[in-house]
Amino acid sequence: MTWRTFLSATQLLLDRFDRQLQRDSGILLTYYEMLVRLSEAPGRSLRMSELAESSLSSRSRVSHAVARMEERGWIRREACPTDGRGYLAVLTDEGVAALAAAAPGHVETVRSTLFDRLSVEQQQQLREISTVLLTHLQDTGSVSPVPPAPASPAPGRP
Repeated sequence: MTWRTFLSATQLLLDRFDRQLQRDSGILLTYYEMLVRLSEAPGRSLRMSELAESSLSSRSRVSHAVARMEERGWIRREACPTDGRGYLAVLTDEGVAALAAAAPGHVETVRSTLFDRLSVEQQQQLREISTVLLTHLQDTGSVSPVPPAPASPAPGRP
């Protein structure tokens, strides 16, 4: 019962977030998360492999997503200066603007759909449970380490 409730709630939350972003900004949730990762990276750039690891996506999926975001002018690819075989995904000014335009609606949806439904104590419990699960998955090699979020989120981000 707990598993099915958790699974259903998680799927419905992610679907709600994705639909809101697509409806209001034309951005898929997976693209939004990649744009956020790039916006938080030094120089607004990451190696394609790092972007894949940090967004928990395959390299081919990230390559496809970056190609779509390149078409929109949000990201550009650059040869990696330290490794001729690798490429960097670089967030453009247009990408920053798209992210900034999408963030308020996304933040409001996350707040109203998730956090406003939980007490402060439940929010803390959710964070603690999520941290335990993430740490376990990273420690057992199930996923690559996910870079921590900045100490204080940028304005307008959950």
